[in-house]
Amino acid sequence: MTNFLKDRAAMLKAARAFFDSRGAYETDVPILSESASVDAHIDLIPATLSGTKTYYLHSSPEYGMKRLLSEGSGDIYQISHVFRDGEFSQKHRPEFMMAEWYRLGFTFQQIIDETLDFISLFLGSLKAEQLTYEETFKRFLNIDPFNDDLYSHIIKNGIDPYPGLKEEGRDGQLNVLLSHLIEPKLGQNSLFVLSHYPASQAALAKTVTLNKNLVAERFEVYYNGIELANGYHELTHAEEQEKRFHEANLEREKMGKKPLPLDYAFLSALKKGLPPSCGVAVGFDRLMMLRHQTQNLKSILPIDDY
Repeated sequence: MTNFLKDRAAMLKAARAFFDSRGAYETDVPILSESASVDAHIDLIPATLSGTKTYYLHSSPEYGMKRLLSEGSGDIYQISHVFRDGEFSQKHRPEFMMAEWYRLGFTFQQIIDETLDFISLFLGSLKAEQLTYEETFKRFLNIDPFNDDLYSHIIKNGIDPYPGLKEEGRDGQLNVLLSHLIEPKLGQNSLFVLSHYPASQAALAKTVTLNKNLVAERFEVYYNGIELANGYHELTHAEEQEKRFHEANLEREKMGKKPLPLDYAFLSALKKGLPPSCGVAVGFDRLMMLRHQTQNLKSILPIDDY
């Protein structure tokens, strides 16, 4: 364990040096918030203050960091613990460490390239391949994700659909095909960048037209089938962002979950003016797990009581 602790400390130091050398400086936004980061598929951990008022442990420092960007902070990063309820497996914990950063004036490709450079700190020099969401589905499944009948492909590939999947629509069906049949094959002894997701999965990303389809400038990075990073060319339009929050809450309700309170301080920051920027979040603990060639987070965490 001592060797793991020493190497973890060394990599935290290396990560900070990486950002320092590139002109970003460290920030530290609050972990507790009265509002919430709204995502249909991410559940938050509530905390009751004074026995009456509900706050939430953040699932990402994103909203706070973007408030700083709107105040003129410039390029910033944060390395902090984040929290997500119900996430527990060999590669998941309800509490984990994330490195997140924002770069002003970066293109979508520049933030992808910088993310690969950051990952190389931990895993060494690796080959990287980049394909769009559409190209990936066509290569691995010979499916057009924007036009084909997805449910029939789920059945044909022997996947047992969960109740309501057919009614859930294309995004739920795409997620099933991606997680069951594609993700395990991505980045075999190399890095794989999956980019330009369907616009319906944009979250906090800008959208553009690519091959006549509306897509999000969003990417994820995989290594040996494990997701390591999720990044965006950031959406700066407050009204569009609020609309997406309401849509995510409606989806939560359809899934039998409670809607979450919107972060109006974050939306106000967007209205004030978020500068053109790109951002990304990278799982620090997963990088350490892969660095030490283990398949279980428990073996590399300083203390794991879960």
